[in-house]
Amino acid sequence: MILNADFHIHSKYSGGTSRNMELPVIAKHAELKGLDLVGTGDALHPGWLKHIRDNFTETEGGIYKTSHSKTQFLITTEVEDSRRVHHMVLMPSVSSAEDLYERFKKYSRDIDKDGRPKLRLEAPAIVDNVYETGGLIGPSHAFTPWTSLYKEHGSIGDCYGDAMKHIRFLELGLSADTYMADRITEISDLTFMTNSDCHSPLPHRLGREFNRINIEGDLSFDRINDAITRKGNNKFILNAGLNPMEGKYHITACTRCYLKFKLNDASRFSFRCPDCRGLIKKGVCDRIEELASYPGPKHPRHRPKYIHIIPLAEVISLSLGIKTITSKKIKEKWDILVENFDTEINVLIDADIDEIKKIDADVGKIIGKFRQGRVRYIAGGGGIYGKPTLDKKEGERYYGLQSSLAEF
Repeated sequence: MILNADFHIHSKYSGGTSRNMELPVIAKHAELKGLDLVGTGDALHPGWLKHIRDNFTETEGGIYKTSHSKTQFLITTEVEDSRRVHHMVLMPSVSSAEDLYERFKKYSRDIDKDGRPKLRLEAPAIVDNVYETGGLIGPSHAFTPWTSLYKEHGSIGDCYGDAMKHIRFLELGLSADTYMADRITEISDLTFMTNSDCHSPLPHRLGREFNRINIEGDLSFDRINDAITRKGNNKFILNAGLNPMEGKYHITACTRCYLKFKLNDASRFSFRCPDCRGLIKKGVCDRIEELASYPGPKHPRHRPKYIHIIPLAEVISLSLGIKTITSKKIKEKWDILVENFDTEINVLIDADIDEIKKIDADVGKIIGKFRQGRVRYIAGGGGIYGKPTLDKKEGERYYGLQSSLAEF
């Protein structure tokens, strides 16, 4: 069985999220996106746990679904440790989430208020508790300059200590990809995840990064664990995500005026913008340069291909020259394409380009360019997203060794 999975989302109980982040809505949009499995997110929050119980039926083996969609769900959450590092947690059942809540509530002031709770525990203690409840844990968005492993620590071992033996995966985040992360030798044995970390159920957010996984037999929490640890033929066979240049923190930049800096200049200015005095945040590309063991990526044999994608609404936006992603014209074209090819993911990476061009020539041409890695980007930084551009006079190419889908 091959499935598309997005393990990291948030509920309406996390800060800065859409009020529409409810399971029936998420399930509906996930099915249109082409996601077979989605993490619930926020499963330690009492209100969200009640929402999960009210809306889910357990199929078997820790996999849940609503009555509204074929999309299945895995119980997940994200927590922040005492050093402000974020960790992603996958759990085998609702009862394990309830157990973990009881363990963590005495170490948190906001576990009943925020879907992503802050814990007065360091990473090793968090890992031990997750492991004892049967869960899996790894670093979220490991390279971002806020609340991440490599923002706070110089190595993954420094973060997890003796509990490192339980760490089997790492989430890349929007500002990094396999080509960047595989320059760091200490994480080469880990399975890399590409997840959306979305705060909205709309298809240009949900599944904007996803994993394609091969599962032997019936889907279950144990088979997901086997895929992460690469047992038998259970394995991740594709990572798909934004080009890192589209991430909010790819380039070193000011967080107030978004002026971009070379790292040595930012250091010379003591990471204060000379124009507006705003804080300069070190970009992921510069942080990886500091951590790198090699000048280029050295992919281990188990590493699947990584392809750069863009949400279909943004492709249509480029084709029409309309900047408002939620415009009626963009929605109409999106509906037609998804109706013809079943899901957005099929349009983006699976459908024959010539067939797409029969429906919409301009969209098909642009998707073809993305599949071939022939797109320029204006890099993001300082908290503002980057973007692809069709203007040959602006932006720059990303030399991340994008592979053509024909190579799969």
